[in-house]
Amino acid sequence: MKTETGRVIEALLKGEFICRISDEAAWELLRNEDKRAAVDQHLAVLNRKVAAAADDTVFFCSYQDLGDDERKVIGQQFNELAGSLQPLVHFMVLVQEAGAGDEPLAEGVRVRLNELQSTIEDVPALSEQLGKIARFRLFNSTSTGVDGQLKQVFKRLCELGYLVRPNSEKQIYQATGKIEYLYEVLRFIDETESLALEQKAEAMQQEALL
Repeated sequence: MKTETGRVIEALLKGEFICRISDEAAWELLRNEDKRAAVDQHLAVLNRKVAAAADDTVFFCSYQDLGDDERKVIGQQFNELAGSLQPLVHFMVLVQEAGAGDEPLAEGVRVRLNELQSTIEDVPALSEQLGKIARFRLFNSTSTGVDGQLKQVFKRLCELGYLVRPNSEKQIYQATGKIEYLYEVLRFIDETESLALEQKAEAMQQEALL
């Protein structure tokens, strides 16, 4: 039978981002210094360790030491993330604008799909904005209606770990800590604007090791 520590290690190695919203039990385990050290001990065999972002809001797996192969992998991963930033940021702006601009999308924020859909359908500018977002390769929606476009966008965001759907019978979604990690990436890119993406990736990885 798999232990809770084993389950957490497996999730980290799969590339999952663990937060209070996505997996509270795993998040609590990693917040415990002794248990986190035990996880690190297992991961060290694979040159991995637990990294944290946004003041321990979210945990993920990073490399312990960087060689040429590791630099190549994180450079590729960072390039992929950078390529998805535009549609993700546009989506976050859309959600904030549709919600009267009073609450940015952040960990724990709930988004009611039906309410969002009604607001977007009532405002032509928001409908046009959603159409552009849905056509990004990240979401790749072929639908011409707001309903189909939103469902495809939310489906992809759940697959990518930015949203979870606590109750499968309700159209209510909740943002995970991976959103906070995304904000950190955006701030980091802004601060290191003059660096190439590969250099940004390595620099950010080094920060995670500190």
